[in-house]
Amino acid sequence: MAIESLDTVDNVIVFRARDVTKVYHTGDLEVRALDGVDFELFEGEMLVLLGPSGSGKSTLLNILGGLDRPTSGTVSFKKTNLTRLDESGLTDYRRKHVGFVFQFYNLIPSLTARENVGLVTEIASNPMRPEEALSLVGLKHRLDHFPSQLSGGEQQRVAIARAIAKRPEVLLCDEPTGALDSKTGTLVLDALVSVNRELGTTTAVITHNRSIKDVAHRVAFFADGKITRVEKNSQRLEPADITW
Repeated sequence: MAIESLDTVDNVIVFRARDVTKVYHTGDLEVRALDGVDFELFEGEMLVLLGPSGSGKSTLLNILGGLDRPTSGTVSFKKTNLTRLDESGLTDYRRKHVGFVFQFYNLIPSLTARENVGLVTEIASNPMRPEEALSLVGLKHRLDHFPSQLSGGEQQRVAIARAIAKRPEVLLCDEPTGALDSKTGTLVLDALVSVNRELGTTTAVITHNRSIKDVAHRVAFFADGKITRVEKNSQRLEPADITW
């Protein structure tokens, strides 16, 4: 079954990157992780960043999320130039605007699903209840289970619930299905698509799995620190309909 496409023509640009370069130095070795990247992400969009390991996807995501800085170039979130913010400004930006989902779930073992999500709601200005966030990702029946009592896919969905509970404008996901089998990965993707569709959360998903690109509005292809092309999906697929 197909799901709706997104007309980006009239949409607000949430992120804009211009000529972004990131260079790491290890001794005498110079690694150019990003090499003159131009990039835009639109409000309400689900974008997949696709490419092999080491192609620059995670570096760009970390810069967009305020976890890292570019060596040169500019990155803006709406009207805020992120490259001009100091560490305190970046911390405030992350807390107010960005939710993160990583390949590894980073749940606190001694806390239930409800309590893990509740940690974020305690510091957010307008959070949703943990029960509501967990219900959105299909886990309302697992509220009081500990991480050790949950499958890998369920733990990842708790991590997604934790990320969305503070109502972020942007959800940045780095290989969220990377450690999961196809059946479990489909459930996690379905949770991300539901959040994007029901809450309107702008979502970027990093993956090296080409099948996942079919659930996105657009796909940015990475190679050697560059975005080589961007494609728009005229017809998106439901996660259950993609072939892994």
